[in-house]
Amino acid sequence: MTEILKPLRIKIDSLDEQLVKLLVEREKIVHQVAAIKEEQGIPVVIPERIDEVIDQAGIKAKELGGTENYMRQIYKRIVELSCDLENDFIDKA
Repeated sequence: MTEILKPLRIKIDSLDEQLVKLLVEREKIVHQVAAIKEEQGIPVVIPERIDEVIDQAGIKAKELGGTENYMRQIYKRIVELSCDLENDFIDKA
């Protein structure tokens, strides 16, 4: 019964591999951002920027035929985790 899903699961696995690669790249940039924020005394949480990132993800998803709310929820979590990464980076500095 699950054999019918195998081709789709292979596609999902391939996409997941690409997503992880991009998220690791994003994480590295978040560390760079954290270093600059720490050096310049910029707060980790900038509500306007958070809203902008989440809104843009939702808009782009809708433009591409995806579900806006689904993408907004994913990006809400990505941004939360990114802020946590920045805080951890600054706390260790």
